[in-house]
Order: sequence, then C-alpha cells, then structure tokens
Amino acid sequence: MKIAILLPYKEDYSSKYAGAVSIHVANLYNCSKFKNYISIYGNTNNSKYLSSSFKNIKIKTNVLTSSNKKYLNKFISIQKVSEPNIIEIHNRPNYVEKIVNKLKSKIILYFHNNPLTIAGSKTLKERIYLLNNSEFIFFNSNWTKNQFFKNLNENDYVKKFGVCYQSTIKTKVNLNKKKNIITFVGKLNSAKGYDIFGQTIVKILDKYNNWKSVVIGDEPREKHFFKHKNLKILSFKDNKYVLNLLKTASISVACSRWEEPFGRTSLEASSMGCATIITNRGGLLETTKHPVILNKLTVKDLFILIEKLILNKKLRTKIQKLNYNSFKLTHQYVSRIIDNQRNIILNRLFDKNFSITKNSKLRVIHITNFNFRYFGRLQYNTGIRINNGLIRCGHNVLSISDRDLISYTKSFRDPSGSKYLNKLILNSIDNFKPDLVVLGHADRVNPDTLNEAKDKNKNLKISQWFLDPLSKNGPDYAKNKLRILDKHNVCDSTFITTHPHALDFKINKSFYMPNPCDKSLDYLQNFKKKQEFDIFYAISHGVHRGILRAGKKDEREVFIDKLKRKCSNISFDTYGMFGVQPVWGYEFLKKLSNSRMALNLSRGKPIKYYSSDRIAQLMGNGLLTFIHSDIQYQDFFDDNEMIFYNDISDLSEKIKRYTKNDKEWRKIAYKGHLKYHKYFNSSIVAKYIIERTFGLNSKFYWD
Repeated sequence: MKIAILLPYKEDYSSKYAGAVSIHVANLYNCSKFKNYISIYGNTNNSKYLSSSFKNIKIKTNVLTSSNKKYLNKFISIQKVSEPNIIEIHNRPNYVEKIVNKLKSKIILYFHNNPLTIAGSKTLKERIYLLNNSEFIFFNSNWTKNQFFKNLNENDYVKKFGVCYQSTIKTKVNLNKKKNIITFVGKLNSAKGYDIFGQTIVKILDKYNNWKSVVIGDEPREKHFFKHKNLKILSFKDNKYVLNLLKTASISVACSRWEEPFGRTSLEASSMGCATIITNRGGLLETTKHPVILNKLTVKDLFILIEKLILNKKLRTKIQKLNYNSFKLTHQYVSRIIDNQRNIILNRLFDKNFSITKNSKLRVIHITNFNFRYFGRLQYNTGIRINNGLIRCGHNVLSISDRDLISYTKSFRDPSGSKYLNKLILNSIDNFKPDLVVLGHADRVNPDTLNEAKDKNKNLKISQWFLDPLSKNGPDYAKNKLRILDKHNVCDSTFITTHPHALDFKINKSFYMPNPCDKSLDYLQNFKKKQEFDIFYAISHGVHRGILRAGKKDEREVFIDKLKRKCSNISFDTYGMFGVQPVWGYEFLKKLSNSRMALNLSRGKPIKYYSSDRIAQLMGNGLLTFIHSDIQYQDFFDDNEMIFYNDISDLSEKIKRYTKNDKEWRKIAYKGHLKYHKYFNSSIVAKYIIERTFGLNSKFYWD
C-alpha cells in the first residue's frame, strides 16, 4: 500500500520557508493512520524538511524547457517504478491529465485556491474532466467548492467531493494572561489589506499607547512602510513562532481585500483565543464561528472596530472565549476526514473490509429498455418489474434506458448512438460508484466499456438478465445466442428464463430466473369477478411498430386456429392475429380483465422452464393458466395451481372441462395467483439476482 503526495513545483517544504500548503500537508501527515505508507514529493533548495517522508525532486532548469513540465515528468517516472495506489495532487489540476494517462493510481485532488483562477480548472470542460478522472476532490472551503461548481450541478457528483479545511493545533491558552497586542500575519501587500492595516494601526497606537502591534510577513514585490515605537515588523517566521505570538495576543486582524479561499491566519488566531477581525471575503467567514466582521475595508471602519475591542474589555473577552471554546479544526479532526476517504479508496482496491451481506443496501445501476419513447404503451415490461424489485429491496437504483438514449442521441458522428451511451455509462459509474451494474438486453453496451469500469472499480459486480428464447429449436436461435454470449465473460452472473442445463451451449455463471410478477402492475384478481370470455391469448406482433405486420404469421397463430376449431363452443378473445391488432398498455390490462382463463404458449418447441414474460401477466392477474407439461413447471406448481397439458387434444379437453366448472377454475386460479406472487415476485427475483451475483447463500434457488 503506497500513497504519493505531490506538491506544486514552487511550494517549498522546508522548515524555514514552508507555505500554507506545505504546513497543511506536514501537519496532517503527522496525524494520519497511513503515515508509514505516505511519501511527499516536492522541490526545494533547502535541506531541512518539514518531515522525513519528503522526497526532493531535483531538476536542472533552463530557459528552453518548462521547469514545471520537467518536475512533473520526473515525478511520473519515479511513480512508474513505485506504483502508488493513490496519488494526491495539491493545487495543480493541470497535473491530473498527464498522470491519469501515464499511471494507474487513483487520484485525489486538493484545491487550496479559487479553481477558476488555476490552470487546468478554469473552464467548465476542464472541471468536468477533473470530476470524471479524479477519484475524489477536496476543497479547502465551501467558498472554493462553490467556485468550482459554477455552472455545474454539484448534486450530480455528491460522492466525488468534500470540504477539507486547513487545521491547526488545539493547545491550552490562559485567556486571562492575554496581552495588549494586535497582530497581522501574512503577505505585506494590498491584496491582504496590509496598506489599510498599517495606516490604521499607527493611528491606534498613537491614541492607545498601552497597546502594541506585531506584524509578521514579507512581500518583496510590494513595499509599504509604517513606523511606530510600539509597532514591531518582523520578516517571515516559522509556524511555531506565529502560534506562540497568537497565544499571547488579544486582537488579530485579517483584512484581506481579495477573495481569500480560506485564511490560515484567522483560523490560527481563533484557535488561540484572539478576537479576530476579518473582511467578508471568500472563505474567511469559514475560519471562525465568532468573527468581528469588517464590512468596509477603510481606515476609518477598521479603526472603529479595533477601538471598540480595546475599550470594551467585556466584549473582547467574550469573543476570545467563544473563539477558543468553539474551535474544532485540529490536525487530528481534519486528518480523519482525509483518512476516511483514503480508506474508502484503498478498501475498494484491496477488497478489505468490503463485504456484501443480505441486509446491505447497495448502489445499483440498472441498464435496460424502459421504453420511454413509446409513451407508456409498453409499461408492463420485465425491466420495470425488476427495477421495482430492486427499489423495494431498499437499494439506491440509477435507471438507464439504453435504447431510448440511443434513439435520442443518434447523429452523423454517432449514427447508432452507442458511443454516447457507452460514454454516459462510464461517467455514471465514475460518479455514482455502484456496487452492482445490472444489464437487461443491453445489446449496445460494449463489453470493453464494462471491462474498463471493472479495471477502475475492483469491487464492481456486473450481471445480466435475458428473457428471449435460447433453444436450438426456437426462434432467432443464432442471433439470441450471440447476444447472450457477447458479455457473459465480463459478467459475474447471467440470468435466463430457460434452465441453463437445457441449452446446447455454455453460459458462464448462468442461473435460471423466472419471469417476475409485480404487485403494482399485476393487481387484477380475475378469479373474483365475472368475465365475458373464456380464453385470452395475445401475441405482441410488432412491439415497436405497435401494429400488425402485413403477411406476418407464425406457428402460434396456426396452433390457436386449430384449438378454436376443437373448442367450437368456447369464447376466445385473441389479439395480434386473425386481422385483430395487438393491444398495449392500459388497453391490454383492460382486455385481460375480461377473460377467465389464458393459454401460455411461447414460440418454438417446449424447453425446460422457458416461457415468454406473458406468464407473469397471466398468473399475476389471477387467470387460470394452461402451460405445456414439457416446460416442466410442475417443479414449481401443483395441478391445483396451474393446468398442464400434453398436446392440443389434451388442452382442448381441459379447457372444456374448466369452462363448465366455474367454482373449480376460480379455486385453482386463486391458488396459482397466490403462489406466483409469493415466490416469483419482482422483489424476490431482484434479491435473487443480487445474492447469486455476490455469492451469498439464498433460499430462493429455482434450479
């Protein structure tokens, strides 16, 4: 297990010249439970480092080649040998793309400044790239985060980011021994408001000669000169010196003119019990819960606030106590936030502490055809049933309707729409971080897409379900065989509505799955009501067209024609044949409710357990259902729950028998309906898919 932390090229990690980022990294490193696995990389000309884990990347500079590029290239060459599991990049989003392209490590990116001003995150396109290619992004304040998500919906990426404030020590401070000292710590420039502070503090010290001021900082590019006998201006001092000063100071001023992303000075001042004056800029308000806010950055307004704190000791002491007692951003507290995210990533990589139990609530992406483009005409499909079952089991389900997306996104560059679909799936997996991806007849999903997703998410499970006939003696055999085998090697499980042992080819990790009924879709109870017709039978000719195809006829229509002639006194209600258009949506349910019995007849020769999904609608809605005995549903249902027939003659005789016996057919239909809803419902089928896929013991084994 290895974690590599990469600092910006010009971020000095020495004890003497360390900046805010280096101090932040060093402090959290010392508190991390992963301390023994962390290496920190940077560049400095100084030999005294903040921690022993630091690795100095020395490069030769010249005017012809970018030092930044050399620095990054050398880091990458080192990591190709070291192979860290996680690379943490601080404040350099433009490093991400090259590292992602060259290394397999997971990326955590940290922002310490406004993302909209940093190369690599200024544009919307760049920020979306970072979200899609980083495992996690930390921001040093909510203000910084809000800048990053301008024109983006952060709710789409809730598991991809978090706020990790800077931190400091929590030490014992005697507030009664505070001295009459006013501090200013930071760059001595106008961006920090030092010009306003300097003018103000001279006036304050002239009026209140029992007060002193200490300034710590430097700025070689901008000069401001202020003199007073009670004003001490020191150059850069290490963090330990600053904290000791704040421990004795009474008032601290951080009057930034610019939108400061966070503000270490005000954080540390508050932690040491100072009455802290800040401007309402950037993330400064997040550094303390009890600030004294300078609304206008003028000498007059700052003078008024400082004077108020000097004269009103009771108010000053109250603010000092509130700041000190409410402070919680210790190194230990913030380090735990980062370690928790590291732990999540490493657990997924190493499969440690990662387990699924029967009671686990999973994140599931379900990809199938939900038929949105048909305006509710095909609302009773199996995809919706399984989706309902997954949700009823308490899982967080992201539903992707693959064929609708393909239909909506076709273009000259992507004539099939499949490029967009596969890109959307990968991005959704990156953002949603599913435990399981379930595919249902998702033919346009590329196996390479699934392999890529598994490479990036080591614990990701993938399963597929398939309803169409797979018998050698059935329809579309060659086509359906290719479809089911297309992704079986990348899937952890495959569920089919034919018994796997009955097939003449092998599907890896395959299991039988019954066609599920659903209590919200199959709510009729025909055994309780009077109906107009004896037998219902419908063929879904032209599912996508919605109407009969001219000249289209299959063996089922021939069979029904013979059956009707054998049952001349029986009333049939048939659709999708004999010139009668098929019925869909609510109209289908309405027609179904008007029959007592139904024939479950699928295309092709009977094969063990295979039935079209029509059986779920028939049994689920309480019709007396007839099924061929060679399908072997006797393994699940008794003669007093479902009617089994051997051939057309046997079928016709049994239809005649139950047509004459109203009480008996209702009793059998009721029992069959009850058992189907008890054992073949969508919740149990969804639970079965999950338990089989994750290798859990289950009582719901139908094979």
